[in-house]
Order: sequence, then structure tokens, then C-alpha cells
Amino acid sequence: MQRVVVIGTSGAGKSTLAEAVARRMVGSFIDLDALHWLPNWEGASDEVFRAKISDATSAERWALSGNYSRTRDLTWGQADTLVWLDYAFPLTFSRLFRRTIRRIRTQEDLWNTGNHETWRKAFFDRKSIFLWAIQTHGKHRRQMDTLLQQPEYAHLKLIRFKSPREADAWRHQIVQLDIA
Repeated sequence: MQRVVVIGTSGAGKSTLAEAVARRMVGSFIDLDALHWLPNWEGASDEVFRAKISDATSAERWALSGNYSRTRDLTWGQADTLVWLDYAFPLTFSRLFRRTIRRIRTQEDLWNTGNHETWRKAFFDRKSIFLWAIQTHGKHRRQMDTLLQQPEYAHLKLIRFKSPREADAWRHQIVQLDIA
């Protein structure tokens, strides 16, 4: 296990888990949101985004968090392990809600871009993270089994967790594993 991609819906805990895995692997942590988002919530062009990903994944060991389908060939194609946080919608939505409220209150600078969560953006915008979660959770979950059956991803070792407890147990267990 040297190159790990952690996927799941918004609020599942992808970044938290991928960062912990990277520390245990003594590898790089790659957050696709950090590579994608520019100041003023502007998304990087595909060309720039893909170049950033190619550069970040050139390391020998890394753990990556994110679900950007347009870069899956780069991320999944280079990974050896795919960790899927396949949690129920009520759990991920409640986590997303708490995280968003915390970010609004603290005005956390997201990905060193100057971007901040706001009440308006979270609750009253057409691009609300909550609306995104509602619209995509079931769709992505249904698509995943089909994606994982594609021959270009046959090399991936799939680790699928249905609960945070399972993921936490695995995270603690990999401390003792020979990850070389």
C-alpha cells in the first residue's frame, strides 16, 4: 500500500482519513480540493488541475482525498488502493452540517485560498454544499460498483467501509502493517 485514494460523499471524512494514512505511510497527503480551488471559489482549469495532480502524485508514496471524476484516470490509475467511505446519507449529512457550521463560525481559510464558508453560500446558494450532497450522494453510490468493474481499475485493492467505526479500526490497524 503506497498510493491510496480515499473516496466518499461530502462530509464522509475523506481528507481526515487520507491525511492520517499519509502520516502512517510517511508519504504525501494530497487534497484534490486544495489543488482545484483558487481564490474567490474559482475552480482551476482542467489543464492546470491535471498538471497539479500529476506533480503531486509523482511521489513514491501518497494518500489522496477526493472524488473528481474528470481526473480519475490520473488518481485511480496510479493508485494501488481505493478506500471507499460508503456511509449512509444521514451520517454524512450531519457531519457535513457540523463541519460547515464550524467553518462559518471560525471563518477558516480553506486551502490557503482566502475562501470561506458563509451562511449565504451554505444555505441560500444554488451551489450550496448541502444541495450538492443531497443531489449526489445516491447517484455516486449507485455509480461506484459499475466504475469499480471497469478493467482499467482492476489493479486497485478495494477497501470499503460502511461505518466510521470500521474505518477507524482499520486506520489504527495499519500502524502495525508492513506498508512497504
